Amino acid sequence: MLKKRIIVCLDVKDGRTTKGVKFLNNIDIGDPVEMAEEYYRQGVDELVFYDIMASARGRGPILDLISRVASKVFIPFCVGGGIGTIEDIRSTILAGAEKISLNSQAVKNPELIKEGARIFGNQCIVLGMDAARDEKMPSGYRVFINGGRVSTELDALAWAQKAVELGAGEIVLNSIDADGTKAGYEIPLTRLIADNVSVPVIASGGAGTNQHIIDVLKDGHADAALIASMVHSGEYTVESIKKELDANNIPVRL
Repeated sequence: MLKKRIIVCLDVKDGRTTKGVKFLNNIDIGDPVEMAEEYYRQGVDELVFYDIMASARGRGPILDLISRVASKVFIPFCVGGGIGTIEDIRSTILAGAEKISLNSQAVKNPELIKEGARIFGNQCIVLGMDAARDEKMPSGYRVFINGGRVSTELDALAWAQKAVELGAGEIVLNSIDADGTKAGYEIPLTRLIADNVSVPVIASGGAGTNQHIIDVLKDGHADAALIASMVHSGEYTVESIKKELDANNIPVRL
């Protein structure tokens, strides 16, 4: 049986790790390099690093910071934010990232997924998707870009399927409604996408307790759970979470 992954997300703004609720009221919570090193020590399976202002400000990834994180962790490391060209993808991988998350830029230029997958392989290209409930959409969820600030005309399920068709090898699915609330993942959304695409789906947004993670991995059919607030607050460690998952018969790498 394939092991389920625990992935820690570091949202970075102006070179510091930050945390908000539903993308608002972000506060500085520390140095991303030190935090990455600590989570690696705790046994996290992967790290995701999002530059949350890059697309909004129209600039590329912070390569210096990426290479400093990459030099401290020896696990898959995914980077997103401001990656808008094949050159951006190449330089981010050369700086030490194993995977590239395309979110706003993929919506603006879907060919970037196709080209990126052709040159670097599907396993390198991750679709980052921010979705919120909207009954006007066929699936009940609408896609948003620019850190959840700008709505699109894209339906969440249709966009996920299109991105996989273009070559995305994985999807990080973030619920804007649940983001940072610590009230649990958006299970119906996660299950909808996971059951209708052929690539791994990583649930994001809303983790506050071990039970939330258990629920999304079991009932949401997610392949991995992305967490942030839970461990950033110091309330939980990656190790304690994995032990709890193991005790609930969820296969994890201990």
